Amino acid sequence: MKTLTLTRPDDWHVHVRNGAVLKAVLAYTARQFARAVVMPNLKPPVTTVAQALAYREEILRVLPEGVDFTPLMTLYLTAATAVEELKAAADCPFVHAVKLYPAGATTNSDAGVANIWAIYPLLAVLEKYRLPLLVHGEVTDDDCDIFDRERWFIDRHFTDIVRNFPALRLVLEHVTTKEAVHFVAAAGVNVAATITPQHLLYNRNALLAGGIRPHHYCLPILKREEHRQALLAAATSGSAKFFLGTDSAPHVTESKESACGCAGCFSAPLALELYAEAFEQAGALDKLEGFASFYGADFYGLPRNAGTVSLRQQSWLVPEAYGADAVSVTPLKAGGMVGWKMC
Repeated sequence: MKTLTLTRPDDWHVHVRNGAVLKAVLAYTARQFARAVVMPNLKPPVTTVAQALAYREEILRVLPEGVDFTPLMTLYLTAATAVEELKAAADCPFVHAVKLYPAGATTNSDAGVANIWAIYPLLAVLEKYRLPLLVHGEVTDDDCDIFDRERWFIDRHFTDIVRNFPALRLVLEHVTTKEAVHFVAAAGVNVAATITPQHLLYNRNALLAGGIRPHHYCLPILKREEHRQALLAAATSGSAKFFLGTDSAPHVTESKESACGCAGCFSAPLALELYAEAFEQAGALDKLEGFASFYGADFYGLPRNAGTVSLRQQSWLVPEAYGADAVSVTPLKAGGMVGWKMC
């Protein structure tokens, strides 16, 4: 039986929510990853250092006893964010980045930024204090096809941000297109990208062919096969510009399986297994450790983790749901088989 051992990895983009959902899902991320960059799009959003520290304490309170896991906190950028708040974030050892959501782009993004150019003074502050900006790269224009939103964002906004703030540390989150891959690869060392397991494994047929599959619905949405292939090539290339970010985004099952289902794929219980499947399909299992364990830590200027995790090549059936009682969350690949299992 084949076994794969990796330096303990990190998740550089995850949603763990709060309240009852946090209690139901946190253990899955903490089991697989030593650290995780926690997204701030709660209701209300995490817009201040004080709120980030309170959220961090909530996470640590529900962490299973004896589990070694560090949440890396972020702030939600708005047009009203004060310069002083960004300076405080840069000085806080627990806040590691600021997140830019275009208003209306995804879950709980209504408080996001409607005019990207209006926040340029804030981006200058982030550049000065070396605080990374994590970007949900989609426009929300009514005249833009949903499958083109990432490409349009790069053309309309991200190119200008990179040009106007050449020292700003930028992560284009959960990239989904060949255009995003090419842009990041050609940019300076201050520009990187995260890639999710669903975008490595699935194209848009998995969402729409043969019926609508709500648990494959996420934003940015799944794209054509040519884009999936570009993402897979980038993830397995050995380039330090691309690293693991699951974008695991739990919603209770009834909120996904509804007339207006929520966006987000819950991958936390089997994230490493899914990445291993994708890398194995590409014949690049030897490149998984760098992608999962090294490149993100290096970009954020954090030490690589000590210790290891192991996966063995073993088929197992993914449960139909995780959680209990009122918090039942359907995972990615529910009821299907996975070919790797974390030991």
